[in-house]
Amino acid sequence: MFSNATKNKPGAEALPTGLTEIVIRGARQHNLKNIDIVIPKNKLVVITGVSGSGKSSLALDTLYAEGQRRYVESLSAYARQFLGQMEKPKVDQIIGLSPAIAIEQKTVSRNPRSTVGTVTEVLDYLRVLYARVGTPHCPACGREVRPQSAAQITEQLAALAPGTRFQLLAPVARNRKGTHAALLKGARGDGFSRARIDGEMVTLNGKIPALDKKKKHNIELVIDRLVAPTAVDLDYRRRLADSVETSLRASQGMLLVDIQSETSAEELLLSEHHSCPHCDISFPELSPALFSFNSPLGMCPTCNGLGVQLQVDPDRIISRPDLSLLDGASPWYGEVRKKNESQWTVNNLSTIAAHYHADLETPWQELPEPFRKAILWGSDGEKLHFTYEGQNADWRGESRREVMGIVYHVDRLFRQTRSEGRKRFYMQFMSQLPCPTCQGERLRPEARFVTVGGHRLPEAIQLSIAEVAEWVDGLTAGFDVEQREIAAELVGEIRER
Repeated sequence: MFSNATKNKPGAEALPTGLTEIVIRGARQHNLKNIDIVIPKNKLVVITGVSGSGKSSLALDTLYAEGQRRYVESLSAYARQFLGQMEKPKVDQIIGLSPAIAIEQKTVSRNPRSTVGTVTEVLDYLRVLYARVGTPHCPACGREVRPQSAAQITEQLAALAPGTRFQLLAPVARNRKGTHAALLKGARGDGFSRARIDGEMVTLNGKIPALDKKKKHNIELVIDRLVAPTAVDLDYRRRLADSVETSLRASQGMLLVDIQSETSAEELLLSEHHSCPHCDISFPELSPALFSFNSPLGMCPTCNGLGVQLQVDPDRIISRPDLSLLDGASPWYGEVRKKNESQWTVNNLSTIAAHYHADLETPWQELPEPFRKAILWGSDGEKLHFTYEGQNADWRGESRREVMGIVYHVDRLFRQTRSEGRKRFYMQFMSQLPCPTCQGERLRPEARFVTVGGHRLPEAIQLSIAEVAEWVDGLTAGFDVEQREIAAELVGEIRER
């Protein structure tokens, strides 16, 4: 029962005393049976035993209670009125006891939103770090999304190599259907003489080109054509700045730079907004709340920031892959072979099997992959020909339709039914699986694709402690002066935790 301690027996020699041990004589608190024990000081002592053997009675109700009681008694009467005093335990004598501290036992948090990062507050500092110095990327194309002012765009273009030929275009219609006659006439009225329509240069001085209203078109107004000078040219700089501002005004904050060289051509699509100009996806301003899966602003809209969602689980639909579908591989179908009412099911399965050249007598795990995919997930738009016949051959029918798959049907029926009994039935085919929208990362797309030091936040919180320390130590190396000032205190707080 007692580890690293000595228990006296009747007739044993007197217990030793001194500064190196705690000596207990005649402990009778609760279920302790008048025990004598010596516990070494400055050691880690573990008390073990079955339930009801007296572990807590010895450690808490005897040792801690007496240590705390003696300490409180040593204080002034004024101080004692603010401290609760424990009753003296049932014990004959305790020697060598110091003031005691008992740490409350805490249960493991059952909150699905709590992680080590939230409890230690490391995530709080990481969120601020990503909000202040993070670089957003488009979730669709992966390109960096960095809003630039007209002055910043001008500086970027002014740095082009001497002799570089380029033209500034204002994208006023991108993948939009229509004739766009009013838009082109308005552009001509504003003084624009050239435009690039679907990649072809046209003039606007004459007849407005007729466009097919049923097709999508890209229209860019030609703002200016320039050649980067070989030396500092203030007139060129002023002209470039004016053209950049004109383009941004004409296209509501966007600018297309068509760079021509002897060997290749390159286009830069720039924006002064928090948006991806290629995918037309807008982004909110970066803030700490955007990186919190506990905040409505940052949580994944599908799983509400939990990272998991109740979904149909293919492993539960096919629980016995070593059996054939006819013999009960799937509890959804049951043992089809033994059911009288299963002719409809057998007919459907036979049609699908024939289409994919599968044998229903074959164990599921040995069936062709296209057939298994069709049974679970559907035929992916492909239509199959089904024939039907009454039990007495009194009627016949046929149809050509797509196979939807068991996963689709279970999910649809689960969400449509209002019966708790039916819901419980469908739930036997479902599990808590990683959210298909956020891939278990709990954040909305705009937050998931912001990087700092080459890592997205969901990637950073998956690193080991050693990897996080190495990553944090190397963060500021890639920052500019302003970013270093912003991140200095945050990085220090993260290191301390």
